[in-house]
Amino acid sequence: MILYPAIDLKDGNAVRLLKGDMDKATVFNNDPAAQAMEFVEAGCEWLHLVDLNGAFAGEPVNAAPVEAILNRTKVPAQLGGGIRDMATIEMWLSKGLARVILGTVAVETPDLVREAARAFPGQVAVGIDARNGRVATKGWATETDVMVTDLARSFEDAGVAAIIYTDINRDGAMQGPNIDATAALARAVTIPVIASGGVSSLTDLIALRDCGAQLNGAISGRALYDGALDLGAALEALRND
Repeated sequence: MILYPAIDLKDGNAVRLLKGDMDKATVFNNDPAAQAMEFVEAGCEWLHLVDLNGAFAGEPVNAAPVEAILNRTKVPAQLGGGIRDMATIEMWLSKGLARVILGTVAVETPDLVREAARAFPGQVAVGIDARNGRVATKGWATETDVMVTDLARSFEDAGVAAIIYTDINRDGAMQGPNIDATAALARAVTIPVIASGGVSSLTDLIALRDCGAQLNGAISGRALYDGALDLGAALEALRND
């Protein structure tokens, strides 16, 4: 199981939000590329990047720090937030991004997800962010009536590389991930699932790994910044167990 350190970008800084609230942002580093290098030097295999402003704006806003991260690091990175058309997908992949994450358009324009997945095999993931089992879009600000499992299953034949499932109520709250919901989703689809939201300790990572469903990975942010989770130790534990 891959551990993805998260770098959430707001106004050019690496931040963490509490439960997706843009007004409850804590700045952890004003040099996101330097933060990325810290994670790389600790041994991470992937980076998980989110353009928070872009998720609300519907277009890239934090392009400069993302490009700085891509230029300075050699590990693959995936990015979500503000990627809503084929031109933006092509732009990011041409700049060296390994994988784009499509969230809002997965609900509003699912044909774009299918087109992109065909055009760029292995480089398109679907981000499913949810409160109480229902999908939220546009930076988590808009709640829909779409159920998580229904949306995930609708892409079974699309060739997407992964589903990144975030329980919004757990995100940044340091209360542990929603293991039951994540495992249920992983069992419901054949697409690889990456868990996000609330991963705050080595115990959480091991619980996800041993949940009885095959998870591709887990994303952690605040716990790495706060020191509750040591990245090097976590990577070592996941390799050895």
